[in-house]
Amino acid sequence: MKMSVSQAMVECLKAENVKVVFGYPGAAICPFYDALLDAENDIRQVLVRQEANGGHAANGYARISGKPAVCIATSGPGATNLITAIATAYADSVPIVCITGQVNTDQIGSDVFQEADITGAAEPFVKHSYLLKEPDDLARVFKEAFYIAGTGRPGPVLIDIPMDVQKAEIDFEYPDKCEIRSYKPTTKGNYLQVKRVLGALETAEKPLICIGGGVFASNAQEEITRLAELMQIPVITTMMGISVFPNDNPLFCGMIGTHGIKRANKAVNECDVLFLVGARVGDRAVKTPLALEKTTKILHIDIDPAEIGKNIGADYPLVGDAKIVLGQMLELAKPMKHDDWIEHLKGLEGAKAPIEAPAGTVNPKVFIDRLAAKMPDNTNIVADVGQNQIWTCNGYKFRKGGRLLTSGGMGTMGYSVPAAIGAKLADESRPTVAVCGDGAFQMSFMELATAVQFGVDIKVVVMTNNRLGMVRELQTNGYHDRQTNVFLDGSPDFIKLAEAYGIPAVRACDDGSMDKAIDMLANHKGICLAEVVVDKDMPTL
Repeated sequence: MKMSVSQAMVECLKAENVKVVFGYPGAAICPFYDALLDAENDIRQVLVRQEANGGHAANGYARISGKPAVCIATSGPGATNLITAIATAYADSVPIVCITGQVNTDQIGSDVFQEADITGAAEPFVKHSYLLKEPDDLARVFKEAFYIAGTGRPGPVLIDIPMDVQKAEIDFEYPDKCEIRSYKPTTKGNYLQVKRVLGALETAEKPLICIGGGVFASNAQEEITRLAELMQIPVITTMMGISVFPNDNPLFCGMIGTHGIKRANKAVNECDVLFLVGARVGDRAVKTPLALEKTTKILHIDIDPAEIGKNIGADYPLVGDAKIVLGQMLELAKPMKHDDWIEHLKGLEGAKAPIEAPAGTVNPKVFIDRLAAKMPDNTNIVADVGQNQIWTCNGYKFRKGGRLLTSGGMGTMGYSVPAAIGAKLADESRPTVAVCGDGAFQMSFMELATAVQFGVDIKVVVMTNNRLGMVRELQTNGYHDRQTNVFLDGSPDFIKLAEAYGIPAVRACDDGSMDKAIDMLANHKGICLAEVVVDKDMPTL
C-alpha cells in the first residue's frame, strides 16, 4: 500500500497494538504528529510538559501493561532531554520505544539548527538504536525495535528518523514476524542445570530466595510464589522486587540492602543457599559480595548472561526466562519444610516504636503504614527517589495484586508523577499513588497539568521537609554535619500550587489532618494532592 513514511509509522504502532503515546512535538517530528492526528480514535496522544517525563510516563505504562510503550520527541534538545528517561529504563530493564525526529538527511553532520547525534549520545543506555536513512527500511526497523525492546532482557530502543525520510513515499507492508540472526535470547533453562539448582535448594538447611525486578519483567510472580510456598523457603527482595511477594505472606522477610530491613539483611548473612531470581544484586543490595560467596552457595537465574557473576559469583548459574525456568523447576519440585529456619527469621525483627514527630509534623513511616491500610489491594504505588522512597519501600505493606514502581538502578528524581500518569493510563482500574519528596516533586510537578488535561486520576503525596533529605542526612553523618546546597527555601506553597491547577489538596501536619489526607487519597474521585509535613531531621531508617 502506497503511503508516506509518517503514515506508515502510525500503521506500525497500530500493528503493535499501541494505544497511547507520550510526547512533545517539534519541527523535526511534525510529519509524524500530523499523521497521528488521523489516528486519534486508535492512538491516544498525551502531551507531557517536558520530554524526559514522556519517557518516564512510557516507563510506568510499560511496567503495568507488560509490553513496550512509546514516547516521542523532536530533534536536538527534545531528543537529548529524553536521555535521562532512556537511561532510567535501561537500568531497570523497562521496554520502551523512543521515536525522535532528526534534521534532513543531507543536513546531518552540518551542525544545523536543532541537530544532535542522539543515537550516538544515547548509545550506552539503549538495547539498540536506529538512524533510519532509507525509507524502505521503515517497517523492518519498527518490527525489530518492538521485538528487541520486549524480548530477552527488556529495555529501551531508539528510532531516530530524519524529517525528509518521514515525508518520503513508500510501499508499506508490515512484517508478520521478526528474526534477527545475531539476537537470540535464551529463554528455556538447561535441564541439567535446572536439576542442579533444585538439588541445591532441596539439600539446603537454611535456603533463601531473593526476588528482583526480573520476576516482573517475565511475569513470573505466580511461579515464584508457588515455588516458595511448595518448598517453604523464606523470601527477600531487592528494591525492584518489592510487591512480587505480598507482605502478609508468612515467608516474606522484607527488602535487603543499604536501606533494607534488619531481618532481611540478617537472613542473607545466615542462609546457606541463596537463590537469586531476576536480581542483579548491585552495591546497594549486597555490600560485601566476596564475603558472602565464601559462606553461601549462590544460585542465580537471569535471562541476561552478563548479569550472572557480574556483582556476585554464582555456584550454579542458570540462563533463561524466569517464568519458563521456574515452571521447569515446579515440574520437578517436591514439598518441603524449613520450620525452624522460618521461625528463627521471624524472631529477628523486633517491633520498633515509631519516632515521635515534633509538633506540626507527621512521622512519614506512620503515614505510609496508614495509607497502605486504607488503599485497595491492587493499588500502584509509584515512589520517587530519596528518603520518601525508602519510607515507602520499607513501610508500605503490599497485599496480593499491589505494585511498587520506582527508579531503582538509576535513582532518577522526578520519576514518580509522570510514571504514575503512565501507570494509570495502562490500567485505569488500578488506584495509583505517586509518593514524592519536595525536592523530587519540584523536578516534575509541571506534569500535574498533563494529568489535569487528560483526566488522569492519580493521587499525589508530597513529603515536605524543605530539604534534600537524603543528601542532608549524608552530609550530617559523613561530612561532620556540614550541610550545603540541601535547603529548599523558596519552594512554593504546594497546596496553593495544586489549587492553581484546580486540584483538591490538603496538608497533613498532625494526626487529625493525616487521617483526613489519607481519607481523601483513598476515596476522592479524580486527581488530588496531599502534602505531608515531615521533620527536617527525620532519619531515613
